Amino acid sequence: MTTLSLHDPLFRVYAIAAAIMILKMASMAWLTVYRMTKVKAGFRSPEDARRSPYNPTPTGDQLAPNEYVERVRRIHQNDGENVPLFLAAGLLFVIAAPPLWAAQLALYGYAATRLLHFAAYLTAQLHDVRAALWTPGSLAILGMAGYVLARAVDA
Repeated sequence: MTTLSLHDPLFRVYAIAAAIMILKMASMAWLTVYRMTKVKAGFRSPEDARRSPYNPTPTGDQLAPNEYVERVRRIHQNDGENVPLFLAAGLLFVIAAPPLWAAQLALYGYAATRLLHFAAYLTAQLHDVRAALWTPGSLAILGMAGYVLARAVDA
């Protein structure tokens, strides 16, 4: 096996798509904090609703779920259920050496549909719309894993 390198076009495609997904997923934590701070609500831990420089006038309802905050938490949870599978399947897929066009389709396609899924979720689109955007990414993961399995069995 050759060393994975950004000079390898196949690995570079994976690295770009993976970095986009990592940045997107990590930014959900920051967006959650921003929204909690903006509305001073949606806190999860009892100590968060105590008086502090960032919370000078705590109220009893700060620990209650707040839809503005919870929406981003659900997006983050959805990423946590999907992005790690992509990172693992994508890396194995690259190691299995698919054609470059197939890697571009699967890896960039996954990233694009996840970004569109995020936009749909953030703007409260119907489940049907979100599902239509989630499905191609899920199929890409299954396809990559299937390709890896077929190549590994034949090796």
